[in-house]
Amino acid sequence: MGQFGIGQSVRREEDPRLLQGRGNYVNDVNLPLQTHCYIFRSPHAHAEINHINTSIAANAPGVVDIFIGDDVAADNLGTPGMVAKRKRPDGSDMWAPPQTPLALGRVRYVGDPIAMVIAETLDQAKNAAELIEIKFDTLASVTDTADTIEPDSPPVWEQCPDNISNVFEIGDAETTENLIQSASKIVKRRFVITRVHAQFIEPRGALGEYNERNNRYTLYADVQYPHRVRQVLAEKIFRIPEQSIRVVAADVGGGFGAKGWQYVEHRLVLWASKKIGRPVKWTCERSESILADEHGRDNVTDAELALDADNNFLALRVSTLANVGAYISSIRNLLSTFANVGTLVGVYRFQAAHSKVLCVLSNTNPTAPYRGAGRPEASYVIERLIDEAAKEFGIDAAELRQRNIVTSTQTPYKTALMFTYDCGEFDKNMNTALEISNYHKFTERRSKSDSRGKLRGIGIANAIERAASPGPDFAEIRFSTDGTTTILMGTKNQGQGHETMYKQIAGESLGLDSDDIRVVDGDTDQVAFGMGTMGSRSMVIGGSALYIAANKIITKGKKLAAHLLEAGEDDLEFQDGCFTILGTDKSISLKEVAKASFLPAKIPSGLEPGLYETGSFSPEKDTFPNGCHVAEVEIDPETGHVDIVNYSMVDDVGNIINPMTLKGQIHGGVAQGVGQILMEQVAYEPESGQLLSGSFMDYAMPRADTMGFINIKSNIVPTTLNPLGVKGGGEAGTVGAMPALMNAIMNALSQVGVDHLDMPASSDRIWGAIQKAKKVA
Repeated sequence: MGQFGIGQSVRREEDPRLLQGRGNYVNDVNLPLQTHCYIFRSPHAHAEINHINTSIAANAPGVVDIFIGDDVAADNLGTPGMVAKRKRPDGSDMWAPPQTPLALGRVRYVGDPIAMVIAETLDQAKNAAELIEIKFDTLASVTDTADTIEPDSPPVWEQCPDNISNVFEIGDAETTENLIQSASKIVKRRFVITRVHAQFIEPRGALGEYNERNNRYTLYADVQYPHRVRQVLAEKIFRIPEQSIRVVAADVGGGFGAKGWQYVEHRLVLWASKKIGRPVKWTCERSESILADEHGRDNVTDAELALDADNNFLALRVSTLANVGAYISSIRNLLSTFANVGTLVGVYRFQAAHSKVLCVLSNTNPTAPYRGAGRPEASYVIERLIDEAAKEFGIDAAELRQRNIVTSTQTPYKTALMFTYDCGEFDKNMNTALEISNYHKFTERRSKSDSRGKLRGIGIANAIERAASPGPDFAEIRFSTDGTTTILMGTKNQGQGHETMYKQIAGESLGLDSDDIRVVDGDTDQVAFGMGTMGSRSMVIGGSALYIAANKIITKGKKLAAHLLEAGEDDLEFQDGCFTILGTDKSISLKEVAKASFLPAKIPSGLEPGLYETGSFSPEKDTFPNGCHVAEVEIDPETGHVDIVNYSMVDDVGNIINPMTLKGQIHGGVAQGVGQILMEQVAYEPESGQLLSGSFMDYAMPRADTMGFINIKSNIVPTTLNPLGVKGGGEAGTVGAMPALMNAIMNALSQVGVDHLDMPASSDRIWGAIQKAKKVA
């Protein structure tokens, strides 16, 4: 084995460079003769554009050009395209209107792009934008998810008067209905899952260059999947060969699912660069990002849980309104509404289940995957519903879960919805989490909190998620003439520590030290292919592709080593970076073999010179990371402030490449779940549709003092679905954090008569709920 291998807690090698300011983010990239652009966005949620005049603005100092929707439309750029063939409830085809790069005649949310101002400097572009003459006729708007389907709700699109884009259903509706009708106990609840924004540390950006000499575009952008961005731009937008576009994503300061393939700014900077003959750079500012970016979540769900007289789960029925915003440009905008609905049944046994999702349009930004992409929403519904059932029927919440959980001996387990869990020890996860959280002595801790005038609560969530869905990815290993190597990966690092972990996989497989390995990703001219990074797939699929490439290197290396050692291939073993003749101390290192591979005189006849191999991997089935979260809180009833006093978690992500980076991923995921429950929300003013949370003054974010100590214990159950036995850990924290924390808060508030509270559970909302409960009492 090399310097570091699989399973070691290795510090991330990327961090010193980034902490010393040597990162190379999209805004660090500058080209000769580049211009800067500013996107003039709609100040209204819904309005007709009756007049627009850019002539005065076009003559402002430094202005190179100004483009509006008609200019782009004249060149007939394409759209990403919708591959889903959904229907509306009446059986008609779905209504999925794509977003044009710049608005044509009407704007449909605050932030809808209207004009592109290009100037020598960004300040000149901003100043010119203020000189654009534009007149609007404002129209009625709808931003609240529950209101979208009300009979008197204004339509976002006249062609879709009821605002229902499409419907998605899975499960057995008839059996579910029969079981609910015959059940001894039924609990029904409505859960609101708020709209949030990814709030990555690096706001988006794009720099486009058209090279007339080679008739080729280059896009520098902070995207999660460069090859797919290139594919969409080439095939769907510009309708040119893929090799005519290069996409480069260097360092990316966070993505969380929101840095996707279809943003209009990507196509605009490339299109405009060709128009003006110079590179065009767009940099999103923090105050612009919530206006410019896709949002996440935003569901209203009605759920029913049916139980028999012995508290065994019978059936689950879920009906969800999923707010997808004003435009649906591709399957990406629907992904969160269907891809993980199957995990609504959690890790529990049901005889039947049924889920129906209505995707509804509103005068808001389009929604798309955000860390978990439907997994946290599904987990929230089932785990909150179980706690509500336990409270209503007087059962301990842990006991109710233990009675109905899928046990270790029952996997593989086909759920009542769409998934088959290949492996897992869900019962062990929960029992261990209860043990390390000291769950059975909670009553004593509650009494102590009560003596200090505080409300103490505890909440459990058994989380499971679909991760690393089938789809290929790519790795290449290239040795140089000095025996060092370059690894080229089709995934894209956005802060997860890929560089370090891929070096660990290569170190384990090839016995190489990390100093001898360079990792390259994010450049479609250097890396042959890649699906990118999303859905906790990088180590499962990218890592497996690298493992396959490494085995090919060993196979070829053994042929070379046998020739150099004058031995038969079957007489050699490869271990710790060396080929050794069995039973002797005669050996040669892989580095020496690699050096020799470039010298024709040292290689056997018929063998190609050089040492470089590729690997591709596509899993046949999904993996299912899982775990149990136990959150414990104290609430000050005088202020509504929530303190997280204990957080325990048992996770199963299969084999672990790097325990340290895994814990970092879990900590970050928990923080995002905590943020959504306690404070985060994209909020709109109901009457005008104006965005109320456009900055960190209004959109609250968790800080270090929001969080408490997180006790993490791993329960490793390797999967057999990939050669590394890994399941994916990028979203595990968020999936369980939302329901566990909300269950703990509601458990605490139940002591003062609060029986309902929607997220965010901010201090003012908690205080108000307590005061309301006092009046009712």
